[in-house]
Amino acid sequence: MNRLLMRSLREYKKQSFLAPVFVILEVLMEVLIPFQMAKIIDTGIQGQDMNYIIQVGLELVVMAMLALLFGALAGKYAAEAGAGYGKNLRHDIFYKIQEFSFKNIDHFSAPSLVTRMTTDITNVQMAYMFTIRLLARAPIMIILSMVMTFSINTDIALLFLIAIPVLGIALIAIAKIAHKYFIKVFDEYDVLNNDVQENVNAARVVKAYVREDFEDRKFQKISQTIFKLFTKAEKIVALNGPVMTFVMYAVILIMVLIGGKAIVGGSMEAGELTSVLVYAMQILISLMIVSFVFVMIMIAEASTDRITEVMKEVPEMQDKENAVKEVKNGDIDFEDVNFSYAGKGGKLALKNVNLHIKSGQMIGIFGGTGSAKTTLVQLIPRLYDVTEGSVKVGDVDVREYNLEALRDQVAVVLQKNVLFTGTIYDNIRWGDEEASDEEVQRVCRLAQADGFIREFPNGYDTMIVEGGNNVSGGQKQRLCIARALLKKPKILILDDSTSAVDTKTDALIRKAFREEIPDTTKIIISQRVSSIEDADQIIIMDNGEVNGIGTSEELLKTNQIYREVYESQVKGRSEDE
Repeated sequence: MNRLLMRSLREYKKQSFLAPVFVILEVLMEVLIPFQMAKIIDTGIQGQDMNYIIQVGLELVVMAMLALLFGALAGKYAAEAGAGYGKNLRHDIFYKIQEFSFKNIDHFSAPSLVTRMTTDITNVQMAYMFTIRLLARAPIMIILSMVMTFSINTDIALLFLIAIPVLGIALIAIAKIAHKYFIKVFDEYDVLNNDVQENVNAARVVKAYVREDFEDRKFQKISQTIFKLFTKAEKIVALNGPVMTFVMYAVILIMVLIGGKAIVGGSMEAGELTSVLVYAMQILISLMIVSFVFVMIMIAEASTDRITEVMKEVPEMQDKENAVKEVKNGDIDFEDVNFSYAGKGGKLALKNVNLHIKSGQMIGIFGGTGSAKTTLVQLIPRLYDVTEGSVKVGDVDVREYNLEALRDQVAVVLQKNVLFTGTIYDNIRWGDEEASDEEVQRVCRLAQADGFIREFPNGYDTMIVEGGNNVSGGQKQRLCIARALLKKPKILILDDSTSAVDTKTDALIRKAFREEIPDTTKIIISQRVSSIEDADQIIIMDNGEVNGIGTSEELLKTNQIYREVYESQVKGRSEDE
């Protein structure tokens, strides 16, 4: 097992130690039983000594009971160790993911991380459990059985010394060939999970466009690829059984031949041959167990590599030792900012951006699709780091802040925000879990959500289903705005998050912002001129650059992009009226 992952054992080290200890004790009893049986045959039965038979028989019963007890304890501790190890691994990888930046997550993809936390960890957990129990059992059984066989007949024991290395070489060869297919299988599982997740999330779109057949074919194609890869791997692994069975039964036949001659020659007793046959079966079964665990380890090795990759991933953003933990105000400064999602040398999404926003201002950001509006605001809470230049909040470079402290003061409401399973109260309190009912209701009034919430039969105790699918798009956006307001942030960013509400509600939300949170810097990204025309400043973005800055009146005179959109939208409104 990987050393890095073994750190996750922690409080389950005791169970991991005790499981193989009891396995060894169980094996010791099982190895002594055939030896005692030989005594009964060769001494008790042939000597017709009933007392001896009863005495050794009672010893056999005690050994069998002890073997049962030790086996039960070994199974108990192995199960606890395996389940505990899996639990800690899931905990560790989940907490590691919490430290990831968007860039780290993009490196793996969300479905891939889900696969690693579920299927891969289950594979590692099962392999570990069987390793500390069965793999600990098999070598001890083989060694002790070999010792007992040597004590009875050296020629027969030497056959096993020849057979075991042959089988070992065969197992290693099979493992090397099969491993590459298991790696490919789990990569395809990532693709499969991504397809399923996308299909479920977009179920309404799929049905609206009657694309079920297309989705079925896409799923079938990925599923068939996994089937083919698994079939190839399993065909190779399946060679384990036949190879082992052939070698071992060939050994047993030769062993019977040698033993038969020895009995006829008088150098070996029939009971001893019986014991040797039992030991041979124990060795055969132990080797079959090794083969079984070996297959599990092969599968788990691929999973181990994938989990280790996540655990070794260095979070792109880490707090400095003396990170700033207090955001003074909502001032925002972009100074010569260049940004590329690919890092230095990559294509720039933002180019030479210089902005100065005062605390408490309402800022509108306007521009066409792909103009990097969202990219711009994602640099403020440090969801991504600038490639060149600096972004400052409260006169401090965002890279100098403690991440939690910074993000606690910068609330971002996206166009497609997520609601979680739970009541409306539960969802709003993501902004402040200690908030009172009155505080929750206040921010809902500011976000113009209180009205529709009270129309629900259960009001604020209404259950939100997964993803918020039982509320409309506009309702979801207003609930997300309320959740952000509850944080009492110094900076509030609305990334096209009023697109699903009507213009009257939109205006009421902005009015509430001006009156109720005047000291909070408010940044509104919108494609709708009416949502930003009363802003203190409007920033026009075009192809990753700032194309213009000013009030609505100033931009109408100086900026062609804003003027053209303004005139088309105002004309459209006039015609509608």
